[in-house]
Amino acid sequence: MNPPRDQGRGPWWRRLASAIALPALVATALLGAGSAPSRAAAAAWTPKPSPMTTPWTGQVPVDKPLPEYPRPQLTRPDWANLNGIWDFAVTGRDAGQPAAFPDQIRVPFVAESALSGIKRKITENDKLWYKRTFTVPADWTGRRTVLHFGASDWQTTVWVNGTQVGVHKGGFDSFSYDITPRLNGGTNTVVVSVYDPTQTGGQAVGKQRINGVDPHPGGGIFYTAASGIWQTVWLEPVAASHITRLDMTPHPGSGTLRVKVQAASAGGRSARVTVSSGGTVVGTATGAPGTEISVPVPNPRLWSPDDPYLYDVRAELLDGATVADSVGGYAGMRSIAVAKVDNILRPVLNGKFVFQTGTLDQGYWPDGIYTAPTDAALRSDLQAHKDLGFNMVRKHIKVEPQRWFYWADRLGLLVWQDMPAMDTGKTPDAAARTQWEAEYHAIIDQHRSSPSVVMWVNQNEGWGQYDQARIADEVKAYDPSRLVNNMSGVNCCGSVDGGNGDVIDNHVYVGPGNTAPTATRAAVLGEFGGLGYKVPGHEWYPGGGFSYEDQASTTALNNRFVGLLDAIRVGQLPAGLSASVYTEITDVENEANGLLTYDRQVVKVDTARVRAANQALIQASRTPAPPVTLPTGQYRSLRVTTPGHTDKYLRHAQGLAHTAVVDGGSGALLKNDATWKVVTGLANSNCYSLESRNYPGEYLRHRDFRVRRDADDGSALFEADATWCAVAGTGGVRLSSANLPGSYLRHIDSEVWLATAGGGHAWDNPATFTEDTTWAVDAPWAP
Repeated sequence: MNPPRDQGRGPWWRRLASAIALPALVATALLGAGSAPSRAAAAAWTPKPSPMTTPWTGQVPVDKPLPEYPRPQLTRPDWANLNGIWDFAVTGRDAGQPAAFPDQIRVPFVAESALSGIKRKITENDKLWYKRTFTVPADWTGRRTVLHFGASDWQTTVWVNGTQVGVHKGGFDSFSYDITPRLNGGTNTVVVSVYDPTQTGGQAVGKQRINGVDPHPGGGIFYTAASGIWQTVWLEPVAASHITRLDMTPHPGSGTLRVKVQAASAGGRSARVTVSSGGTVVGTATGAPGTEISVPVPNPRLWSPDDPYLYDVRAELLDGATVADSVGGYAGMRSIAVAKVDNILRPVLNGKFVFQTGTLDQGYWPDGIYTAPTDAALRSDLQAHKDLGFNMVRKHIKVEPQRWFYWADRLGLLVWQDMPAMDTGKTPDAAARTQWEAEYHAIIDQHRSSPSVVMWVNQNEGWGQYDQARIADEVKAYDPSRLVNNMSGVNCCGSVDGGNGDVIDNHVYVGPGNTAPTATRAAVLGEFGGLGYKVPGHEWYPGGGFSYEDQASTTALNNRFVGLLDAIRVGQLPAGLSASVYTEITDVENEANGLLTYDRQVVKVDTARVRAANQALIQASRTPAPPVTLPTGQYRSLRVTTPGHTDKYLRHAQGLAHTAVVDGGSGALLKNDATWKVVTGLANSNCYSLESRNYPGEYLRHRDFRVRRDADDGSALFEADATWCAVAGTGGVRLSSANLPGSYLRHIDSEVWLATAGGGHAWDNPATFTEDTTWAVDAPWAP
């Protein structure tokens, strides 16, 4: 496909950006149309000091920041970037257009950010105003001119040459207006107002909260608000009949790419779609705009994290034999579904199960807040995932620019895309629900063609929750080509499970925790981890950071994190877990849970070691070891395998678990105490519970790390505490806690504890840890 036209070669760094941005797909942006407020104003403008500087903070140009083509899946050769210095003012929320714009703001950075040059708190009582001039290139004559906004948060009103051209509500979806009738043939003026009530309104806000813009203590898991324009603003010339969107759905099983060419003023036109590989056409087909066109892609090269191969796509709108409009794009051939694998429901990519290991990615920046400073920065967090061996990323209640999805498509990361949540603790009214669902549909439409996106996550931990089951069914019907998660963190925070969708998703900190698959849903761990380590000199508010479990050193962090991944591989994967999301890829403001610092200057963990642990986890899902099974419904005795103690058995005495020597001469009571009935796990049918031989209805469980025999009270906590997952061990089995994977049933000094390798308790002593946590499953002493 043809790259967008470049007006002038520009400085070296911009030519370099062109070289690395979209090779073989889309080149760098056309660098200008018209002028900002004035060159004098631009020259006088300066950014505000950033609380932390990223490697890209100083690389943002004053004029035309983010110069890359903003819409990689629908490209045309001509366009004009309107990013840069705009006149700016803040008024009361009900005020009309101000007579003067006393400030300048660098678009597309939000008013709260340092990179905008404003860096001020915006509240529900404020309205933001933007103004600039532009001229339309002479060679656009005879075509329509469309004004595009990548995203603006929240209610955006646009005027061109004094006439209102549109009002958009939504903070995460793109929108555009045909402004041709409003152009004057010379210097044109665009004015934009934005009202953003953040959490005081009823709209989707994600993690944004109205807070001070300077670092401060507190804030918890919520962060600085992002008000106003936060993605690229640009102009594009189009024909009167033109393509507006390509909805592309791969069907590798039939060797076809199904494409709907959405178009404006396309009556009587036809659409032709051509798919190419390395410049060679592999298939072409023609059909009516808005209908599904099946393009042959024989013997497709399948897209996956290991081989993120992208086909080139060309779509043309035809008026007879004349091409009225032509756009470029790309597609990846892959399938995603859920299916039974060894009798466990799993997500399957291209028909095969591969464990999805990823992180929670909030998408915040200390210098740009919602907007990455450069395209290289936007790419960098995704590249960090690849470097660390992850194959998935959960984009957490934020929706990134389309270029982020391009990089995920090209680098090869599976994406779980959250719909940004409404405010917590509120029941949305009818108007808020209508708006939220309309914006969700727009987001799905705008990103439905990215092969990286494999799951839509509707709601999170009950925030603004409603109609969970209906929404899951509706989203699945709207995009049946992807998985749907009705609620991430269904076990948390008062959330209500809709009971449907493709996965059941728990949040467990530190975890990994117990998530069991069902007959209809695969089991995933939507959040776990949260291990914290503060790096001096790289804290947003020094001393103010928090985590779910602080680590004393980088060595401790590495050992604990790799231990969590290993626990999933050894225990949770065989027990039915299919995916996990670690919190989180970077620190965010006062969250110190990141694998990287918030400024992206320091990688806290050992990259090679983490990558190896992730690769081992992924490989284990591809070539699983035979499951360790125990004889359910039968009595067994568990014998110690530690050298010098192999005549001891697991028994209970006065309610507590111990080990004791048992032999043929032992009394009947001791033999009964040392005999357990193996039953299906109370909390996970892929694991086991151990019922007392002489106290039926009482089970071996852990409580405050001590292991004991207790009666089943029917609670979810008890059933999880009394469920043990069998893991292979030398000379026996190891029994891992279902709700604290990586912690094992261990004897030490004749007592029995729940112990964790590398833990800080006395019963976690590393001496003979593996031997002490390995048990021989012997014939019962009391049949």
